[in-house]
Amino acid sequence: MTATHPPDSQLRGFVALLPAAARPYALLARFDRPIGWWLLYWPCAWSLALGGGAVSHWPLFLWMLLGAIAMRGAGCVYNDVVDRDLDAQVARTASRPVASGAVSMVSALLWAVFLSLIGLLVLFQLPRPAQIVALASLILVAAYPFMKRITWWPQAWLGLVFSWGALVAWIAVGGQDGLALPLLYAGCIAWVIGYDTIYALQDIEDDMAVGVKSSARAMGSHVKGGVAMCYAAALACWGGALWAVRPDPLALAALLPAALHLTGQVVTLDPANGEDALAKFRSNRFAGLLVFAAMLVVGMAP
Repeated sequence: MTATHPPDSQLRGFVALLPAAARPYALLARFDRPIGWWLLYWPCAWSLALGGGAVSHWPLFLWMLLGAIAMRGAGCVYNDVVDRDLDAQVARTASRPVASGAVSMVSALLWAVFLSLIGLLVLFQLPRPAQIVALASLILVAAYPFMKRITWWPQAWLGLVFSWGALVAWIAVGGQDGLALPLLYAGCIAWVIGYDTIYALQDIEDDMAVGVKSSARAMGSHVKGGVAMCYAAALACWGGALWAVRPDPLALAALLPAALHLTGQVVTLDPANGEDALAKFRSNRFAGLLVFAAMLVVGMAP
């Protein structure tokens, strides 16, 4: 398999307008790539909507968006510090600020602390039970950068991390007991495994060379079928969550636009084309919007 390598860090958008000294820090937090915080935010928004908090707890949509931006940035900094040696050996990531030496280790860690303080401000907006659940995620976050060294499925661990906001949001709005939350969370995990497998297609050759493991490598020539199974599992779990809240066939129909979008991703995916993989990965911000619409409609139904 031969894949092209779109650069990981790019001076574009508002990042290009920043003073030269600030640009490496913006790149380090991936402010040039908002797709990451969208993907972290959507499970939060889905849970707020399906849990019935769209109106009663509407400020949390904004607070959790701020938290997603800040904590995704802090997580990226931490990941780059841990992975600096591996990143330097991979074509797509060699230009990252820590790996390239544009930002020192001390400066990177101080930047991570600042971003984490923003996340702490968001934490204070949550009720105490939700705060405890949110803090529990730090164990998963801390372990994530090491997963690619010990398991073929680091994407599954990322699924646990990036879906955690669904648990926090549900508890914050006092969502109902039952199967809705575990099914929503399971669906989020399957979705993350699917889209991050697509993302990992960009690095297959370099990952093989340096010994980094990934679900894309594990699936090999069956990667399209593997991603299709992940997306199908996600849709089935989300459908179950909707049904648990509102047992009505129309609730399931609300997921049809998202199902068509995810199906289109798989059908048109070119595993050998890194640019196509990146485009399909980024399109999940729109998949998230479509799922949000379904959760909102069902969560607000009388």
